[in-house]
Amino acid sequence: MGDKGCGKSSMLLEAMRKINGEGCAMFEAHSDLELFRIRLGKALDYEFHEDYIGGYFSERGPRDTTALLDIERAMNKLEKVALRHRERKNKPLILIINQTQLLRDDHDGRDLLELLQQRAEQWAASNLVTMIFNTDDYWVLERFKQLATRMEIIPVGDLPKQQALSALQRYRHRYFKETLSKQALEEIYDLVGGRLSFLNRVAKSHNMLATCDSIMEIEKTWFLNQCWILGSDMDDDVMDQQKWASAAMVLAQALVDKEADMDKTYHPETGHVLPSFPMHKAQEIMTRADFIRELDRLNLFTITSTAQVRASSVPMHRAFKEICAQEGFRQFLQDTLQRIADIESLGRTRELVAKDLVLGGTYEIARAPDRSGKLEVTLKQKPEDEDDNDDDKK
Repeated sequence: MGDKGCGKSSMLLEAMRKINGEGCAMFEAHSDLELFRIRLGKALDYEFHEDYIGGYFSERGPRDTTALLDIERAMNKLEKVALRHRERKNKPLILIINQTQLLRDDHDGRDLLELLQQRAEQWAASNLVTMIFNTDDYWVLERFKQLATRMEIIPVGDLPKQQALSALQRYRHRYFKETLSKQALEEIYDLVGGRLSFLNRVAKSHNMLATCDSIMEIEKTWFLNQCWILGSDMDDDVMDQQKWASAAMVLAQALVDKEADMDKTYHPETGHVLPSFPMHKAQEIMTRADFIRELDRLNLFTITSTAQVRASSVPMHRAFKEICAQEGFRQFLQDTLQRIADIESLGRTRELVAKDLVLGGTYEIARAPDRSGKLEVTLKQKPEDEDDNDDDKK
């Protein structure tokens, strides 16, 4: 489990390369169960009877079933193969499911995760198959935690400072045969941190510092496009989206404020120390418990394997600081929150409109004596004045 771009898949592929892929199968997850089934079959070299023609003769065939049942059948076959493999090699097979977070968090997706986890637990106990689930998002870990007994969590994060500097040096030498000074390496690390995908992109660039700023601007634009607030003039039709956006902005501001109160935000050996909150505290700051997982899915914030909430990367945290440092931002955020509160207040308010009174008529409103909380409205007609003419009566 780790952030997007920190090298999880590359690490697994490198490990497979070192053993020439013997006893390993790897495939990409997908939200559609049919596609997941096909990719699993291809990875295991398992035939699902795709070309069965019994349907032409109105006969039920082995393919006339659901995707989950097909996946279960494939697992049964894999178990038989794993038994023979253990007898010959005395070691388990390895099945890697990459990007598990792409499964939908709905009824079908949860059923599939449950099926896979049950198999993983059984095979781990019998030393038949080691299943590796690779994910960016915390919700997958939450689902697994409910039934897990033999699960081991391997967090993969940004590289520590010295390893990041070494990786950047190797990348730069590979692409341009250039050796960077220590000062240049540290300046780049200060801007993008130890995220491998960022370091690789910077090393390929002719103007590395400009690329660092470009990465931060891309992260900032992505955050603003998803979560920008509209202030006190926003229309009431966008209130639901603005609740979500303002909660994200409140959390970003809280992280920036916490950094100012931290004793240490940079370690000379490990590098950046990003401010974070425990997940329950982040929900309290946002005053909502249902938003944080979606923010994690969009790679705006990250929920770590230890349930700590922080910015998704060093450039994203720099973007938070730039946004919160804008002149008038805090007041603009307060105006947005006040507008949301006013719209919610209007939604809870009922308005009584009195009209069509004849000239001089009045309403008398009083509480009903026998029904608590009820109002009694009586229409009284004012006596006509002798001086009133016919037009006044109309």
